[in-house]
Amino acid sequence: MNRRTILATAAALTAGLVLAGCSTGSGSGGPALKVEGAFMPEPVTDDMAAGFLTVKNDSGTADRLTSVTSDIAGEVTIHRTTGQKMREAESFDVPADGELNLERGGNHLMFMELRKKPEQGDTVSVELHFEKAGPIRAELPVKETTHNPDKQ
Repeated sequence: MNRRTILATAAALTAGLVLAGCSTGSGSGGPALKVEGAFMPEPVTDDMAAGFLTVKNDSGTADRLTSVTSDIAGEVTIHRTTGQKMREAESFDVPADGELNLERGGNHLMFMELRKKPEQGDTVSVELHFEKAGPIRAELPVKETTHNPDKQ
């Protein structure tokens, strides 16, 4: 191969990798997931915080959120809220052509063992891990403690 062909091939591969980071799924019928409406209310304690977001699935293939990681916490767990009780969950379904809502008063993310207490104006990075789709990185802007987008 000549130098121009090698450079063109490298550029094409790089562009493909950059685009792959924007969403998951491929033309093979796998889940096509994206994150919207993510935020973290400024925590009131130094060691624990909550996070909220929506995972949209624009494909006919269902998936499952299995875990979440973040550099800001020793552990991030997913919690199911039923009635007034909160329990750790193993996973959450992301329905085909539907969405998974993690919201105040409902299912949510719990950040445990905070390494640094996030403050309003900060952004917290997370990586969502799924059963079928590749991981998705998302940014959660830290909002005021009482922030609730559905109630504004």
